[in-house]
Amino acid sequence: MKLSVVVPLHNEQDNLQLLYEQLCETLPKLGRPFEILLVDDGSTDATPRLLRELAGQDPRVKVVLFRRNYGQTAAMQAGLDMASGDVIITMDGDLQNDPADIGMMLEKIEEGYDLVHGWRKDRQDAWLNRRLPSQIANWLISRVSRFPIHDLGCTLKAIRREIAQDLELYGEMHRFIPILAHWRGARCVEVVTRHHPRRFGQTKYGISRTLRVLLDLVTVKFMLDYFASPMKLFGMFGLGSAAAGLAAGLATLLMKLTVNFDMTGNPLLLVSAFCGLVSLQFFSLGLLGEVSARIYFSHGQRQHYTIRETLNLDGEGNVVTARIPARGLSDAA
Repeated sequence: MKLSVVVPLHNEQDNLQLLYEQLCETLPKLGRPFEILLVDDGSTDATPRLLRELAGQDPRVKVVLFRRNYGQTAAMQAGLDMASGDVIITMDGDLQNDPADIGMMLEKIEEGYDLVHGWRKDRQDAWLNRRLPSQIANWLISRVSRFPIHDLGCTLKAIRREIAQDLELYGEMHRFIPILAHWRGARCVEVVTRHHPRRFGQTKYGISRTLRVLLDLVTVKFMLDYFASPMKLFGMFGLGSAAAGLAAGLATLLMKLTVNFDMTGNPLLLVSAFCGLVSLQFFSLGLLGEVSARIYFSHGQRQHYTIRETLNLDGEGNVVTARIPARGLSDAA
């Protein structure tokens, strides 16, 4: 079982050498072949130069250099796409994650789990601008997504390659990797990991990032419940608007017949017309969403379900058991 350690980096010149030494001390003890994939997210300090030096000294170090700063999610996606290991370990480059926890996470993978994500139970960060917003966001995300988790922001994870390469990350979606993987049918488990105070440099992500994460939560909620059939969401709003418009129209007509109230001066008539237009808009959005979903799933033969293994699909009538990447039925064929 080959390991790929993916580390996104941005202006971590003071931490890079120590991180490399920690990994080189820990990974050989696991008794598995490994590679260290370092993704530079447009650093403006000496990080790119140091990465080139490490790559020249150690062929196990793979380096990806971005032209500019695209964000942690883009760096994470690039690392997942280029990793060649059977299990991919993701971690931060600020020395706060402990590489010694990798062995424990691999044991969980060998127990049959597809994704193991860390929980910084004793988090060594400032309470007001880091821990408090994170606790609020984790509670809200857990309730909205119905996915039990304590620490969605912990980068330290172990993921089977077929699960990792089935993910599509954008925005701040790297935080939602466990939820997205669970949506695709992965077996996930959370484990307590160690967390160290930052020794060098400053965090690149402040409290403003929490707002962007919450906005991405809306997208994740939509993907979890309505991605395959958007009409269920927009149609529900459309029916509600149509019902409100119909009620307002009937009330307008009733007031005209009973008390001879002028229909043209009745605000309920405007409410009825407005609700009717809104209803048409929602139904139109639902139809457009349905068409977009069909295009998405037909392009590249994607499916909104996943298959762990197949039986009797070799075309010869023989019993075959095969583990396949979690993409879709067409991959099994």
